[in-house]
Amino acid sequence: MYPRPGFTTLQKAITTVVVLAAAALAAWIWLATGNGGAPAQRGVSAEDRPPVAVVTVAARARPLFDEVEALGTTRAREAVEITPRIASVITAIHFREGELVEAGEVLVELDNAEERAALAEAEARVIDSRAQFRRSRELLASKTVSESQVTQLEANMNADEARLRAAQARLEQTLVRAPFAGRIGLRQVSPGSLVNPGVVITTLDDLSSVRLDFTVPETFLGVLAPGQAIAASSVAYEGRRFEGEVRTIDTRVDPVTRAVTIRADLPNDEGLLKPGMFLTVKLTGESKLRVVIPEAALVPEGDRQNVYLVRDGRAWRTEVAVGRRLPGEVEILEGLRAGDEVVVEGTQKVANGGRVTSAEPVAVLGAS
Repeated sequence: MYPRPGFTTLQKAITTVVVLAAAALAAWIWLATGNGGAPAQRGVSAEDRPPVAVVTVAARARPLFDEVEALGTTRAREAVEITPRIASVITAIHFREGELVEAGEVLVELDNAEERAALAEAEARVIDSRAQFRRSRELLASKTVSESQVTQLEANMNADEARLRAAQARLEQTLVRAPFAGRIGLRQVSPGSLVNPGVVITTLDDLSSVRLDFTVPETFLGVLAPGQAIAASSVAYEGRRFEGEVRTIDTRVDPVTRAVTIRADLPNDEGLLKPGMFLTVKLTGESKLRVVIPEAALVPEGDRQNVYLVRDGRAWRTEVAVGRRLPGEVEILEGLRAGDEVVVEGTQKVANGGRVTSAEPVAVLGAS
């Protein structure tokens, strides 16, 4: 049996009508639901929508310390390389590596036979010149010698005494002494070694306290002052804090890094800190009242941070300047004042300017 003529054309026409009707129905639904959302919202502003239940918190002012964190290197309070002042042979070493020595203690003796002989000769000359001067003074009263002869003998005596002091100084140079109290380092020479000026015999460090040098950005100059307390820590002593204070702030700022060097003193009674150690420094300034809110109240938007500020039952998106991040909280530098009410839960449901209602009583941050 063959289909009747014109049946295909009629079928196509019916199909076209059905498709157009379906498209019209879909368009009506799209318009009625506000671009696919829930109905009854098209053409209604955020201000006129029903209130959204949210949880709010009042920002508060709390005392915060200005803190600076930096990395520093320790230096001995005093440090020196022990070297001889003259070229000679070492005859005796009077120290042991790592021991504590007192200021002025003899560390090394150099060959001093020639210096001792020169000193003995100078002493004999002084004894003779002094005796001659005394006799001339006695004879001057009887006019046996002239006043000019007495003056000449006095000058000779003074010259001999000066030569004696020079001989004593040369002998002293054969004794290498500790310039200050401290701990001796490793020995670099042996008895019998020929040493010249500049040859390092050992090192000496005063470690009763250590100096800690670190740099901070110039923006922190306003919170730094001599005598300010610091706390330092080292990976070598986990959990141990070394307390100290700022001693000096450099008079210049590095024009390249825009940083300033700070020198602090750290007591080292236990001798745990060594020169050259790497420490993490925390410097605490004065306490100041700062506005803080829960971190959950922040609504990021690109590189900006916003909050929903609630006023007269409506939530307004407000840009804020964020400072330090604290555990669960954040410091607000600009945009809020203490007592301002912000949304902490329900920020995704709130529209700018929309009405809100507190799901819970307004809580003050930190209240128990």
